[in-house]
Amino acid sequence: MNASRGQAGMSRRATLTGGALVGIGLAEGLLTSTPAAAASGGASSTASAATAGSSAAAAAANSRYERGLAVLRETSGERGAAVVESLKDIAPDLGRFVVEFAYGDIYARPGLDLRERELVTVGALAAQGDTAPQLNFHIDAALHVGVRPAEIIEALIHIVPFMGFPRALNAIGVARTVFADRGVTFEPPVMNDPRNRYRRGADKLVEIDGRHGLEVVESLKDIAPDLGRFIVEFTFGDVYYRPWLSARRRQLVTVAALTAFGDTAPQLRVHIGAALNVGLSPAQVVEALIHVVPYSGFPRALNAITVAREVFEKRNTSAL
Repeated sequence: MNASRGQAGMSRRATLTGGALVGIGLAEGLLTSTPAAAASGGASSTASAATAGSSAAAAAANSRYERGLAVLRETSGERGAAVVESLKDIAPDLGRFVVEFAYGDIYARPGLDLRERELVTVGALAAQGDTAPQLNFHIDAALHVGVRPAEIIEALIHIVPFMGFPRALNAIGVARTVFADRGVTFEPPVMNDPRNRYRRGADKLVEIDGRHGLEVVESLKDIAPDLGRFIVEFTFGDVYYRPWLSARRRQLVTVAALTAFGDTAPQLRVHIGAALNVGLSPAQVVEALIHVVPYSGFPRALNAITVAREVFEKRNTSAL
């Protein structure tokens, strides 16, 4: 390879690797190759027991890889193939981990369908901020598996009370780019409800959180009564009241976003309870927490699982 081609290749790899976190598709060269754990078949073995063990390990690795590859293609088609190709000169195992763990182990699990999983992913990524390349990929994947554009926008609006306007505005900018690239057009819904904001918010709060939600608002009266009013009017009267995302999916987005954001145990406790109130099973709540692992890591998922255990024990229920 001459010098100019080498420089062009390095530049291309650097550009692609900028978006190469979990969930950014896989390269054809890597997808069709044998994973590293299974690619040592050239030399003959000197011990039959070792050969058998190696073969079993290779078969298991292949099974995870093939399963992950199938799920990856189902969620995103062939997009992002060049990203993992760009890792082959520096971190080829990272591409394999994406296939085997994120998709073969996590996405392939039952309990949540692919539309719910992509909404969980979008919520987790938007909550963290500074994840534009990955958010771009997963908004595109959400469309690919059948999530409606209005639902995606609604999920991003929904994180405002929990993560603030800047993260939501940045995520909306990413969605705008994805929609333009895909040629997606839709009529953005606008809520026009003449009911008193506090009244409709209080009704929605009780519907989602039960009477406990109003107790939280009451507890603020001696120090920040307006904060309690804003929770009712804005979070529940303006945001939760919007009809373009189901209550189940709102709570999946909320739980995923709070988990990914971290340090939110009191709020997670309330919203895991709310998830059960709107019809999610304990197993589905746990599944959403497990799903966040590839995007925010084990520590935050483990902290959220501890909160979920407390909620389930208080309700005399179990995820198993």
